[in-house]
Amino acid sequence: MAAPAPATTGELLRIDPLELRFPFELKKQISCSMQLSNLSNDYIAFKVKTTSPKKYSVRPNTGVVLPRSTCDVVVTMQAQRETPPDMQCKDKFLVQSIVAPAGITVKDVTGEMFTKESENKMEEVKLRVTYVAPPQPPSPVPEESEEGSPSRASESENGDGPAGGFTRALRERIDPQEKSLEVSFYFD
Repeated sequence: MAAPAPATTGELLRIDPLELRFPFELKKQISCSMQLSNLSNDYIAFKVKTTSPKKYSVRPNTGVVLPRSTCDVVVTMQAQRETPPDMQCKDKFLVQSIVAPAGITVKDVTGEMFTKESENKMEEVKLRVTYVAPPQPPSPVPEESEEGSPSRASESENGDGPAGGFTRALRERIDPQEKSLEVSFYFD
C-alpha cells in the first residue's frame, strides 16, 4: 500500500493530504476528506476549485479557518458509469487561501476576494486525484462437498490428481486431530 501523500505547510494553510484518494467503484458515490489547518494568528479565507465541477461536490467549498484552528473539507465524487482507462484520473483541485479581516464569517467570503485583481496576497495549492482499487472482502474458504460433484480431496485421496502422492504423504504427517481443529477454525 502506498504511503499517504505528505501535507504541505504553505504560508497560510497546511493541507493534508495533497492527493485525494478515492476507492473507485462503479455506480457508487465516494467521498474523501482533507483537512485545512491554520497555524497562524490570522483569519484565513479559502476557496476550493476543481477541473471537473460536475463530477465532484465540495463541502464547504468556501470558508474561513479561524486562527490556530482546522477545517475539514469533504470531497464527494458522483457515481461513475464507467471505469477510466488504467484507473487514471486527470482531475485536479486547487485550494486558494488569503489572509482575511479579523472576525470575518463564511457569509462574508466572496469569489472576488480570490481574483488576481484583488489586492489580497493569494496562496494556491494544487491537489491531485488518484483512484485506488476498493478493498476486497476476504473470500470465504470453499467447503468440500460430501456428495455430488467430486472435490479436489477425493482426487488426491485416489492419487489421480497431479499432486496425489505428495498430498497423501503430507496428510500422513499431519495428526488427524490437528487437522480437524484447523477445519473447525475456518468454518465456525
